[in-house]
Amino acid sequence: MENNEYALKIFHQMFDNDRFSKWLGIELVYIIEGECSLKMEIREEMLNGFNISHGGITYSIADSALAFASNSYGRKSVSLSTVMSYPTATKKGDIITATAKQVTISEKTAIFDVTIKNQNNEIVGVFRGTVYRTSKLFEI
Repeated sequence: MENNEYALKIFHQMFDNDRFSKWLGIELVYIIEGECSLKMEIREEMLNGFNISHGGITYSIADSALAFASNSYGRKSVSLSTVMSYPTATKKGDIITATAKQVTISEKTAIFDVTIKNQNNEIVGVFRGTVYRTSKLFEI
């Protein structure tokens, strides 16, 4: 999929200052208006006491995908609420990909679904996020 130039500029404006997403090892797969896909590898320091990845890791890549997708229109958007399910555990060495897609959008809010899959195309996370769309615009 080809990146949308405007959305890509917004992504870099956000990502370049996003130390947490960088620590996670997130890489951009693609971004277009209203949609974003990210990938990362599960590392040893991301594992919990059961030797599977901490739920916060999968949540975090989903939250980052939500942030980049919801801001891709050029209006600064912030999360209002999220819900996450973990149908399959992830482990060290897994490559997970989170893809956020707009479900609805209005003047003030938008809803996005994020599906997280592992390298075997198995769904390891399902996330839904609602964002508030501010009137502030990105300066590109």
